Amino acid sequence: MEEISTVGLDIAKSVFQVHAISNAGEVVVRRQLKRRQVLQFFAGLRPCLIGMEACATAHHWARELMKLGHDVRLMPPRYVKPYVKRNKNDAADAEAICEAVTRPTMRFVPVKTVDQQSVLMLHRTRQLFIRQRTTLINSIRAPGRVRHRCGDRSQWRGGAARAHRQRG
Repeated sequence: MEEISTVGLDIAKSVFQVHAISNAGEVVVRRQLKRRQVLQFFAGLRPCLIGMEACATAHHWARELMKLGHDVRLMPPRYVKPYVKRNKNDAADAEAICEAVTRPTMRFVPVKTVDQQSVLMLHRTRQLFIRQRTTLINSIRAPGRVRHRCGDRSQWRGGAARAHRQRG
């Protein structure tokens, strides 16, 4: 088996797809790995360049693979998409990642630490709560849903009063 220089790793929930090439650009490995096999597979390789699409779990796997001595680079998924040659599936994505990571003009995402990811999680959770609160307040304040009382009972403001004025 030839020496692996570059690996494209498409990560998923339980099955990961590996596409590895040699220095000459020949495909050396094209296979699926179960989650429990990933670290064992990469521990058996000499240090090489590994490319992955950036997502929350990619940062975890990047940290683990960097501990094994590999050079791991994360790329935004939208930058990898143009390199998919045929139907979109895990094998084609891994091949596209392998191709994209070797490009000199490719932009990479820095690997985040556990602390950085936890702070981002807190910010995203806070943004979600704010968005939900705003949605709730806007749905309550929507025209015609809340009736404001002005004076006596015959003068209600809101959708029903507006409809009554238009009819009469």
